[in-house]
Amino acid sequence: MASVHESLYFNPMLTNGVVHANVFGARDWVTPHKMALLVLLSELGRAGAQLGLLERRRLNRLLLPLLQGPDMALSRLRKAIEECCPHLAGSVHIRLKLMAEGELKDMEQFFDDLSDSFSGTEPEVHKTSVVGLFLRHMILAYNKLSFSQVYKLYTALQQYFQKDEKKDGADENEMELTNPEELDGKMEKEELDGPLREEEIACSGPLSQKQAEYFLSQQASLLKNDETKALAPASLQKELNNLLKFNPDFAEAHYLSYLNNLRVQDVFSSTHSLLHYFDRLILTGAESKSNGDEGYGRSLRYAALNLAALHCRFGHYQQAELALQEAIRIAQESNDHVCLQHCLSWLYILEQKMFDSCVLLEHSVNKSLHFGLPYLASLGIQSLVQQRAFAGKAANKLMDALKDSDLLHWKHSLSELIDISIAQKTAIWRLYGRRYFSCTSTMALQQAQTLLSMNSLEAVNVGVQQNNTESFAVVLCHLAELHAEQGYFAAASEILKHLKERFPPNSQHAQLWMLFDQKIQFERAMNDGRYHVADSLVAGITALNSIEGVYRKAIVLKAQNQMSEAHKLLQKLLIHCQKIKNTEMVIRVLLSIAELYWRSSCHTIALPVLLQALALAREYSLQYLASETVLNLAFSQLILGIPEQALNILHMAIEPILAHGAVLDKGCAMFLVAKCQVASAASYTPQKKIEALESAILNLNEAKTYFAKVDCKEQLRDVLYFQARLFHTLGKTQERNKCAMLFRQLHQELPAHGVPLINAFK
Repeated sequence: MASVHESLYFNPMLTNGVVHANVFGARDWVTPHKMALLVLLSELGRAGAQLGLLERRRLNRLLLPLLQGPDMALSRLRKAIEECCPHLAGSVHIRLKLMAEGELKDMEQFFDDLSDSFSGTEPEVHKTSVVGLFLRHMILAYNKLSFSQVYKLYTALQQYFQKDEKKDGADENEMELTNPEELDGKMEKEELDGPLREEEIACSGPLSQKQAEYFLSQQASLLKNDETKALAPASLQKELNNLLKFNPDFAEAHYLSYLNNLRVQDVFSSTHSLLHYFDRLILTGAESKSNGDEGYGRSLRYAALNLAALHCRFGHYQQAELALQEAIRIAQESNDHVCLQHCLSWLYILEQKMFDSCVLLEHSVNKSLHFGLPYLASLGIQSLVQQRAFAGKAANKLMDALKDSDLLHWKHSLSELIDISIAQKTAIWRLYGRRYFSCTSTMALQQAQTLLSMNSLEAVNVGVQQNNTESFAVVLCHLAELHAEQGYFAAASEILKHLKERFPPNSQHAQLWMLFDQKIQFERAMNDGRYHVADSLVAGITALNSIEGVYRKAIVLKAQNQMSEAHKLLQKLLIHCQKIKNTEMVIRVLLSIAELYWRSSCHTIALPVLLQALALAREYSLQYLASETVLNLAFSQLILGIPEQALNILHMAIEPILAHGAVLDKGCAMFLVAKCQVASAASYTPQKKIEALESAILNLNEAKTYFAKVDCKEQLRDVLYFQARLFHTLGKTQERNKCAMLFRQLHQELPAHGVPLINAFK
C-alpha cells in the first residue's frame, strides 16, 4: 500500500509552490542580458499598433519568464523572440548592434530615453506594472553606477554581442554541412519556455535577489510536482552552493539543499542542510518578523519536528524519538496545538514500529478535526484504514471510512490526498479477496485507471506533470503486476518503461517500480525454468525488500531440490513475519513449507500446516489466499488416496481462482482437477472411466493454454506427459505421439530434477 505519511514533513519553504525568500542580500544590477530585455521592451513600445493581437499575446507570455529568469545567451533570446515576432527580433538585434558598435554615449542616451516610457497622460508603461517595476529598477541601478562601472558594463555589452556574432558565423558554416530538415528538427525540440537548463544557469553568473527567488521557487515546485524536469541532484547542489557562496545566510537555499539531498538518500548532508536552514532562519530574524516573539520558539520546535521526520525516514527511530520529545516539549511550552498535532502523528508512526495501537491515531484524528486541520485528519483516517485492513477488518467499513475522508478532500481541495485515497482503494481491492467483492482484479484496475485519468486540482506550470507522486507510482506498479499475472508481459513492460521515464532511478519513488520489475522478472525466470537467472535476481529484490528477497531465495532453493536449506530459510522467515505481524507473508510461507513436506513424502505433516494457513486466511479475510490454501488441501487429499473428497473441495474453491486469479494459478487449478479426475476414475465402470479420462484431457488442454500464456515450460512438460499417458490409455496413438514429441523437446530443454510428477502441485 502507499505510505500515507510521506506528506507529514513540515515544509516552511513551500506555500502553493512559492518560495518565501526575503533574506537574500544581493540587489539587482544591470547586465548585458537585461539591457537586451530593455531594448526588447523599448522596441515593443515603438511597434505599438503594428503588432498583431496574436504576436502581442505571445510576447506578453514570453516576457515574464525572461524578466524573472537568469541571464541567457543572446542567440537563445533572439530565437525566443523570433518564434513570437520575427520582425521585432530583427529590430532588437539591429538596435543592440548599433549600441555595441557605437560609442559609450549611445548607451547613456538609451538609458536617458527609457524614462520617457513613463511620461505623458497615457504612458506606454505603468510604473506599478511588472514591466514598469523592472524598468525603474534598471534605471536606478544604472544611475548608481560609477564611471568605471559604466565603462565595464559597456565593454561587457560589446563582448556579449560579439560572442553572439561569432556563434552565428559558426552556425552558418555548420548549416552548409547539415541537412536543413535535420536542423529544423533540432530547433523544434528546444523548449524555450521550459524549466531552466543546467548550461544556462552555469553560464549566467551571480543571480540577483529576484532571480534567486525565481530559481528556488521553480526548482522547489519541480521537486514537488515533476522531479524529472528539475535539475539533476549534482547540478542543483552546485548551483545552491554558488548561491550560498554569495550569501551564506540565505535560509531557503539551505532548505532546498535539504530537499535535494533527500532525493539521493544522503542522510549526513540532509541533516546538515536542515539544521543550517533553521539556524539561518533564527539568525536573520525572518521568523520573528512574521510571527512576533513566537518566531524564535516556532523555528526551534519545527526544527526538532523536521529532524524527527528525517531520522524516521532513514530508519533511525531512537534518534527520531528523542527529537520528537524535544519538539513536543517546546510546543507544549508555547501552547502550539498545530505543532502538537504534527508531533502526535509522528508519534503514532514511531509507536507502530514497536506495537500496533490505534489509540494515538484515533486521538490524533479527533484533535485534528477539533482544531480545523483537515489535512492531518485525513492522513490519520487513511492510516487507520491501512492498519485495520492489515488486521482483517470488514472491508465495507474500510470503504465507508475512505468515503468520509474523500468528503474532506473534495471540501478542502486536497488534491494529493485524493490521489492517496484512490491508491489505498486500489490496494484494498488487491489485498482482499472475493468474500466482499464480485471482481477484485477488475475493481482494482478500475480504481487505478480513475487515478491515472484524474487532473490535478493544483495549478502548476505548463508542461509540468503534477502526477509524479508516490500514489501514481503505486498504482502504475499495481497495473504492471496485474498485466503480468494475466500473461500480458509486453503490456507490463510498457508500463514499467513508462515508470522508468516518469520516475528516474535517482528519484525518491524509483524503488517502487524497481521492486516490481525485479519481481516480474523473477516470476518469468521461474516459469521458464531458468533458476540461475532467478537466483541472480534475488540479490536485487533483497536490497529493496528483505522479506520478499528471503522468500524468493527459498523458492529458488526449493525448485533446485535443496530442501533442507529452503526449510531453514522458510522457518526463520516465518518467525520473523509472525513477530512483525505480516499475515499475508506468513500464509505464503506456510504454503511453501507444506510443499516442502510433500516433496519429502511427509504428506501427513503438511496437513496441520495447511489448516493453520487456512485459518489465518479466513480470519484476516484474505479470500484469494484461502482459496489457494484449499487447493493445496485438495492436493494433499489426492496424494493421501482420497481423490473423491479432493474433487468435492475443488468445486468449492476453484471458482474464485478461475474468475479472478492469476493465469499460472488457473493452470495449476485445472491441472489438479485433471489429476483428481484420473485418480477417481480407477473405481469407475469402463464406460464411465473413458468419459472421466476424456474430461480430464479437456481440462489438461485448458491448463496447457494457461501455462503457455505465461511461458511456464516445466508445467507444460508435466501436462504433456500426463496427456500422453491418457491418450495411450484411450488408444489414441496419433495424439499420444504428438504429445510425446512435444514432451521430449521440452524435456531436453529442461532436464528433470528427480521429483515425481505427483508430488508437485505448482
